[in-house]
Amino acid sequence: VPPYWDKPEIPFPAALLPAGHPIKPLELRGARVTWYRPTSLEGLLRIKAAHPAAKIVVGNTELEIERKFRNSSWDVLVFPSHVPELTTIEAKEGGVYIGSATTLAKIVDTLTKLVDTLPSEKTYNYQCVLTQLRWFAGTPIRNVGAIGGNVANASPISDLNPALMATGSRLTLVRSTDGSTRELLVRDFFKERLYRQTQLQPDELIHSFFVPESRPLEFAEGYKMARRRDDDIAIVTSGMRMRLEEADGGYRVAEAGFAYGGMAASTVNAKKTEAFLAGKPLTMDTIWAALDVLPDDLPLEPGAPGGMIEFRRTLSASFLYKFWVLVMSKVAPEKVDPRDLSAGAPFYRPASKGLQHYKETGEKIIVDANLGPFKVPGGVGTSLKHLCADIQCTGEAGYIDDMPSPPGGLYAGLVLSQKPRARIVSVDYAPALALPGVQGFADHRDVTGKNNFGAVIYDEECFATKDVLTVGQVIGVVVAETQELARRAASLVKVEYEPMPAILTIEEAIAAESFIGDEARIIKGDPDSVFAAGPRVVEGEVRIGGQEHFYLETNTSIVIPGENNEFTVWSSTQNPTKTSNFVAHVLGVPKNRVVCKMKRCGGGFGGKETRNVFIAMAIAVAAKKMRKPVRIALDRDQDMCITGQRHPFLSKYKVAYDADGRILAIDVNLFSNGGFSLDLSRPVLDRALFHIDNAYEIPHVRVTGRICRTNLPTNTAFRGFGGPQGMMACEVFVEHVARAVGKSPDEVRALNLYASRGAVTHYGQPLIDCHMREMWGNIMVSSDYAARRAAADAFNAANRWKKRGIATMPVKFGMSFTAKFMNQASALVHIYTDGSVLVSHGGTEIGQGLNTKMCQIAATELGVPIDQVHICETATDKCANTQPTAASTGADLNGMAVQDACRQICARLEKLRAAKPGATLAELAMAAFLDRIDLSAHGYYKTPDIGYNFETQEGRPFHYFAYGVAVSEVEIDVLTGDFTLLRSDILHDVGDSLNPAIDVGQVEGAFVQGMGLFMLEEMVWLRNGQLFTRGPSTYKIPSANDIPVDFRVRLFEDCPNRNTIHSSKGVGEPPLNLGISVFMAAKDAIAAARKDNGLTGPFRLDSPASAERIRVACGDPVLAKYAPAPVLPAGSW
Repeated sequence: VPPYWDKPEIPFPAALLPAGHPIKPLELRGARVTWYRPTSLEGLLRIKAAHPAAKIVVGNTELEIERKFRNSSWDVLVFPSHVPELTTIEAKEGGVYIGSATTLAKIVDTLTKLVDTLPSEKTYNYQCVLTQLRWFAGTPIRNVGAIGGNVANASPISDLNPALMATGSRLTLVRSTDGSTRELLVRDFFKERLYRQTQLQPDELIHSFFVPESRPLEFAEGYKMARRRDDDIAIVTSGMRMRLEEADGGYRVAEAGFAYGGMAASTVNAKKTEAFLAGKPLTMDTIWAALDVLPDDLPLEPGAPGGMIEFRRTLSASFLYKFWVLVMSKVAPEKVDPRDLSAGAPFYRPASKGLQHYKETGEKIIVDANLGPFKVPGGVGTSLKHLCADIQCTGEAGYIDDMPSPPGGLYAGLVLSQKPRARIVSVDYAPALALPGVQGFADHRDVTGKNNFGAVIYDEECFATKDVLTVGQVIGVVVAETQELARRAASLVKVEYEPMPAILTIEEAIAAESFIGDEARIIKGDPDSVFAAGPRVVEGEVRIGGQEHFYLETNTSIVIPGENNEFTVWSSTQNPTKTSNFVAHVLGVPKNRVVCKMKRCGGGFGGKETRNVFIAMAIAVAAKKMRKPVRIALDRDQDMCITGQRHPFLSKYKVAYDADGRILAIDVNLFSNGGFSLDLSRPVLDRALFHIDNAYEIPHVRVTGRICRTNLPTNTAFRGFGGPQGMMACEVFVEHVARAVGKSPDEVRALNLYASRGAVTHYGQPLIDCHMREMWGNIMVSSDYAARRAAADAFNAANRWKKRGIATMPVKFGMSFTAKFMNQASALVHIYTDGSVLVSHGGTEIGQGLNTKMCQIAATELGVPIDQVHICETATDKCANTQPTAASTGADLNGMAVQDACRQICARLEKLRAAKPGATLAELAMAAFLDRIDLSAHGYYKTPDIGYNFETQEGRPFHYFAYGVAVSEVEIDVLTGDFTLLRSDILHDVGDSLNPAIDVGQVEGAFVQGMGLFMLEEMVWLRNGQLFTRGPSTYKIPSANDIPVDFRVRLFEDCPNRNTIHSSKGVGEPPLNLGISVFMAAKDAIAAARKDNGLTGPFRLDSPASAERIRVACGDPVLAKYAPAPVLPAGSW
């Protein structure tokens, strides 16, 4: 049997088809809950009559959230999905009958068929429902979630309920005691402005729904705005219906229904607006008058739950305006200004497409017949797929949590602080220990080594002793026989606090002078003298939000005690050495007694460079105390709450420039939110200072930085490591200058680019082989920039409510750890007598393809096909004293170490190769073994000629620079703030690529992650120090609908890098910064919208450029009705 099924589709086993199994009622009794599955309506009603408090559950999509996050529980659950009356959907006279347990996916299928077959005038109500279901959650949820549960849940931000209300849909309720029924309009089902309260009585069930077909001259549509278009909960959602009648040679409104979610504690109807429009003519004057009435229907006071008050108010009006124009475009388009028609145009986005341009560079390798390197299949420069791609796609690739528990293994649950700053009064483990299966606990009293730790200075505690300094600080750990039991037990531990004042924001820290460390600064030239000379000057500030790592595999560790104080740690980490060292530190054992291992990591992005360490330390204390293996895999919400994110920044700038837009001097003050401890905040800040110039030559520079100490979880490394924040701060003031001189920002960017020869950075490092201007000119031609710029301008002139922007973004990114000692690596290479090769190195495979590249290097150096080279795992007993896989140096450092080890062995084999021309490595290895020649070698590499002294501002912080440039084009919806990334062209410099296919993938992934940082992803912290955006339901990374519609990536050719592994360059981080091009393109589109409204010149836009920020920056007449003064949306900084 082949390992993989090569047919188009795997046949479903006939024996498992429902036809072969009669459906029977089920009753399953558990320790805490009883579960029923009736097969008839009568059976369902009997169960409900016997258990009035029973919870009816179909897809479990809402109940699981309530159980997990609200600690809800139920004694009886009833599953009605085998009751025919509740699962039937069929077209009937005048509409569609839908049983309450019908899945949303089945509703979509049925209504879509009706829309395709019936006359369009009968299907507008169906189309309204379909529009809302298109953006309702994701396919897996729609496959199991039912309409009855969604309606009964009565969420005030439901996507579906406004559509059902507006279309005049009805529902039928059935009483469990006597089987009697009653019918209600869905709009009357919800108790108005009362949170999640309905007309449903305790002894009633929702039986079915009826969605009427639309009548002649009746139109309906649904609208939704969320942080992300796909699979996201609504900010505001709406269903709209309007029936017209002919009058006076035109049309007037005979009847209207407007329902809104997200504007009150329940879904509500805009009754006053409905009444106002009745009998009014279908004209543009009418809709502007109606927008004055709508606020009376939807009062949203400052401080209302959900925030974003001005945005939500404006969205409610924008939806009504959109619907009105849509209806007019269908019956009276001649009465609408052609520029306004874009308001009613339905959303359309074609499927994404892309191009990847690169050439393989393996032919550049210079071969020595006896010493190598060699040209081999799959070697360096070959576009080889990730060596584990197949087993990762099939699920065979193992991760830490896939490992079976060792005998006697226990699971850990963390006891975490729930206060941002407080004194611990008492901790009571008794309620947790009372649960059967709970084996014990550990806290600071059980530490046999030292309880302190830190990435740079030891300013954190493994277990809090007296005070907690943030929500999510570890107080203790409970161990139990199962993971679920451990988590439940940890939640029962009672901690009594004495709260103390907390600092949460950058502004609060600045006001309180709450800083970590001293001020960082870099000065070039004499900025003060330039400013004193009286040139043109702009001043401003910008906020740059944080970002969650959102790796697929949460932090996971297993600690296994051995004999004689030996411990094996399996951890999903980017930093095995730091993990093992701190486990030894907290246990009080020598470092040589602790071995940390990892095979692969399900993503890291910097989040597992240091912030996995305290988790491994905590369970190691428990493992030592219990003398048993202990493991933990954090839930997503817990991982997000306690492990830190990308640092939010505040930049305050002053810039001098000339009439052409050439920048003469800058004075920039950067503030980062470091959280409650230092961690890596100082090197992050340092890199931001290093990249404040981005790709521009600025004669006079003063840039300073401070780390703000707040009572949030410690922020940490993230792909780009301060570079993105520094570059965004730079691009904001460059764009500000361009607007001030009345030029295109791209024109000013080009004017200020570093020269190709002789340029020196503001920290004194010469730029060698600077390709920036060449790459800029190249992409201007390949992207057809000039024609697209003209096309965007023409589009903007023709459309009032859709605008396009285009922006070009250069990047110069320094490559190295800025701490000199970290730029070193080691490797261990074994050749076996069959010619197979085993490589160990200090880097970690995080999904980025590092192990694939290391195998390619070894294959090329030793002259064997790639399939003869293998990497088993990363372990500190193979390569000790390693550095984290970070700073885009994984291939640079470890590749050189692998090369060094291979070349040592090749030197030993040189005489054998000369004596046996054409011999295989297997033959050479056996001959060497028989001749007692060592077939193992330890390789080592340290990056030469680097090191920077901040005191003297002398030295070279970077080994080399990676360059890139991107052109992005964005279309925004002025009325909602929604954006579509139409096209992105990227040209990126990776030197001579070790593996072009992997490098292109890294460029694409980094760019999209950068686009997420600057456009979509927003951390929201509550004033009690709790993270609100603690999971995929509230925190949104880019989806397939957010990537460019047209995505073109090209690797810059014929630019070998000097003195690096096979002339390559690191690729992980630099392309992320190209995501700023999307932000600037959106800002360019906003500028076009503002121009329509008489607003020109510079304006502020903080990052991320969320829909809210885009919308309230446009300055249009609809916005002016609801936000008369300029609005600066709040954020968590």
